[in-house]
Amino acid sequence: MLARSKGCIELDGVSQAFSSNGADVTLFQHLNLSIHQGQSYAITGPSGAGKSSLLMLMSGLEQPSAGAVYYVNLAETSYRLALSEVRDAFGFVFQQFHLLPELTALNNVALPLRLRGIKDAEQRAKKWLERVGLGHRLGHKPNQLSGGEQQRVAIARALVFEPSFIFADEPTGNLDGNNANDIADLLFDCCLNLGAGLIVVTHSEALAARAQHRFVLKNGECHQLSGASLSSEQKPSAVQKVASC
Repeated sequence: MLARSKGCIELDGVSQAFSSNGADVTLFQHLNLSIHQGQSYAITGPSGAGKSSLLMLMSGLEQPSAGAVYYVNLAETSYRLALSEVRDAFGFVFQQFHLLPELTALNNVALPLRLRGIKDAEQRAKKWLERVGLGHRLGHKPNQLSGGEQQRVAIARALVFEPSFIFADEPTGNLDGNNANDIADLLFDCCLNLGAGLIVVTHSEALAARAQHRFVLKNGECHQLSGASLSSEQKPSAVQKVASC
């Protein structure tokens, strides 16, 4: 596992483009970002702007058209790793819960641990389900759980490894207002307690406002909005352009 609050994910001159119906589509170009452990980030913008693609690049699930993405150990600045070498330290939460329907909540959370050969998988899974408020639903299958409860199971599954970075793509998109607030509380509180970096793609203004850093991706450009965690040297302007098309 990566050292707590001592590393970051660096995007260096990253561009992403693809072909659609014979036409070239560029989502963004020459993007430079640093994502630090122990801090929270929100990526907002209209549908189709490339928010999920940016999240996939940050997590190493997709490769950029140009540029590089890597992990940097800040205690030793020359120490860089490909994201594929540190992916075990990443957790993922998606809008669709992706739970296995034939497994109970306990076994959905325990299965990834078992696949890694962790002997106390069931005990760890139970602990995290209790932490997300589902200690009384361990034996229930997904079709016996509400949408909010299913997302809690998905969050427990993502956090059971105690990852250094959590990537969440529209984690409250399928939930009503009360459940969305509860899930947001869980994500931010658990990541704070773990010292993990949290990166959230969302259309929710309320969810985005909770992050320490906020990026808006629109029309091929990415802007960082000023926030409480930005240093005074970064605050002369309310908006900082970090990428352009």
